[in-house]
Amino acid sequence: MGINLQKGQRIDLTKGTSISKLLVGLGWDPIKPGLLKGLFNNNVNIDCDASVLMLDSNGKIARKDNVVYFGNLQSPCKSVIHTGDNLTGDGDGDDEQINVDLSKVPSDVHKLVFIVNIYDCLKRKQDFGMIQNAFIRIVNPQNNQELLKYNLTDNYAGKTALLVGEIYRYNSDWKFGAIGEGTNDFGLKDIVMRYQ
Repeated sequence: MGINLQKGQRIDLTKGTSISKLLVGLGWDPIKPGLLKGLFNNNVNIDCDASVLMLDSNGKIARKDNVVYFGNLQSPCKSVIHTGDNLTGDGDGDDEQINVDLSKVPSDVHKLVFIVNIYDCLKRKQDFGMIQNAFIRIVNPQNNQELLKYNLTDNYAGKTALLVGEIYRYNSDWKFGAIGEGTNDFGLKDIVMRYQ
């Protein structure tokens, strides 16, 4: 069983190990309609989308294709590969997974930021107050051992996107930071604009 992190905590991922490949799992559950007291449209699923921004040393997206999401499932260097879109968040376990090969991350990429946003949130009138049990976890795919898990427990009502966590270079090693910051961005395009 991995280490459970709290918001703001940081942990070494690779120091003293030979780990270079990681599976990043992100999960969430929609709150049951009855709990929302009539505010929920039973006919519309909440479609959360996980994405990764590959940032340079200045915290900027150097190239447009350094955004990995359901419409661009892998980075050009193939160091970050998204396994596909989950449209509902139903079921146990990871809802979306991203494979990361740290040995293939280009030297000009210093940080991988993991984001979850609600697709078409404005039109559907949805926010993260309608989501529960959100988490990010990192697994060693060689042995399926969970290295860490961060459960997002803040109240994100009114927020339409979450900066969940980040994997970043620290000297010659890689670390993970638990962010858990909610934003009012209306889609991935708005989030990307913050990093240009």
